[in-house]
Amino acid sequence: MRIEVRFNDDVAVMALSGKFLAGSDGPFLRQKVADLLEAGTRKLVIDFAEVPYIDSTGLGFLAGCRTTTQQAGVALVLSGLNQHVRKVLDSVQLSQFFTIVRDEAAAMTELGKIAAASGTEPAPAREAKAKKRSSGPAR
Repeated sequence: MRIEVRFNDDVAVMALSGKFLAGSDGPFLRQKVADLLEAGTRKLVIDFAEVPYIDSTGLGFLAGCRTTTQQAGVALVLSGLNQHVRKVLDSVQLSQFFTIVRDEAAAMTELGKIAAASGTEPAPAREAKAKKRSSGPAR
């Protein structure tokens, strides 16, 4: 398993590639997430676009990651799950606990919606949206 962490504005994107198998992958990825949260990350995308296979180690990582991010108040979105990975998540009923989108662009859109709904969107963006809503058509 390889990991690339990059930032898209205030969103940490953790792109995974390779088969997610038993071994050191789970603990290593958990530590990466912990490091990101400790550094102040409030929005996280885990991109599975290059992950062809996941086993119980990956499922354990996802379950733990959801708990950790939820407790820290961090918005988490999963993107790019192929049919196999999605089927595995569905079969153990984990899908229902995640926001899952098709790709990174959709993840960015979804995180914007989550931030706006929770009031964590930066003040200028919130103010612009509020002004837009209050300045409806003149009568």
